[in-house]
Amino acid sequence: MGLQSAQSPGHPDRSALTSGRESAFHPVECQVTWWDNGSMASVSGNAAQGHDSPAVTIRDLFIRRGRTVVFDGLSLQIPRGQITGLLGPSGCGKTTLMRAVVGVQKIHGGTVEVLGEPAGARALRSLVAYDTQTASVYDDLTVRQNLNYFARIVGADREATERVAHEVGMTSNLRSLVANLSGGQRSRVSLAVALLGDPELIVLDEPTVGLDPTLRQELWMLFRSLAQRGITVLVTSHVMDEALHCDRLLLMREGKIIADTTPTGLLKDTGTTNPDAAFLELIARSEQRLEPGHGKHAAQQESS
Repeated sequence: MGLQSAQSPGHPDRSALTSGRESAFHPVECQVTWWDNGSMASVSGNAAQGHDSPAVTIRDLFIRRGRTVVFDGLSLQIPRGQITGLLGPSGCGKTTLMRAVVGVQKIHGGTVEVLGEPAGARALRSLVAYDTQTASVYDDLTVRQNLNYFARIVGADREATERVAHEVGMTSNLRSLVANLSGGQRSRVSLAVALLGDPELIVLDEPTVGLDPTLRQELWMLFRSLAQRGITVLVTSHVMDEALHCDRLLLMREGKIIADTTPTGLLKDTGTTNPDAAFLELIARSEQRLEPGHGKHAAQQESS
């Protein structure tokens, strides 16, 4: 849902509710960039061009949970108006990074800048949308009632609810209870809620998890249409073949970015024919480059 309601609100007031294409993937050529210890490197090729400033800039990010360091000096940039995929196995830090971008994750060092503002800044409330892994809608309300409720939160009008329902292909289901929808339809409703504020950046955390291949493909077609409208899409996934739908790829393992590339660049540089094999090759290379205890805050971790 939208950033301003990223943390679930109380149950909605019913009285406030009752009143109321396929596109081909165009790869972006980019030279693969290797990350030895999480430090930021420049990106060459078309992926670094376009807008004057990136949508997201992260510098020297340090986050820990208890005695575990999640990120130790992580730096990266997300370009505007593209689909950037953050891919990696479960538990590598993808969700924590997404939470840092939308400003709901406590950070212990470094900076996260989003659309020129500190992450979580009030000015970003209508500009950044966050769609969590679990569909952030109410099962016992209809699709229309959910949209009306969240529209009131973000200050959107009735026209906006009709627009987002059309964009996600749920116009014919507006009277349906969310509880009676399929998993893919629920994901679409949650995405519609996120789009109510007409955001410039939408953050999607594992949006296709648990969906069959057909539904996954339909959602990716929708993400592509958003990017074609100039919206920056940042999406996480642990399904490596979804890398082929992205313009830009950030491959993560154990809290580190091990490659910053594009789908065509990934396969070309690794000499493989599919993303799964490419990721395994990257792991093998990164293990030769990364040695334990070299992070900026390693001493802090040992002494904590």
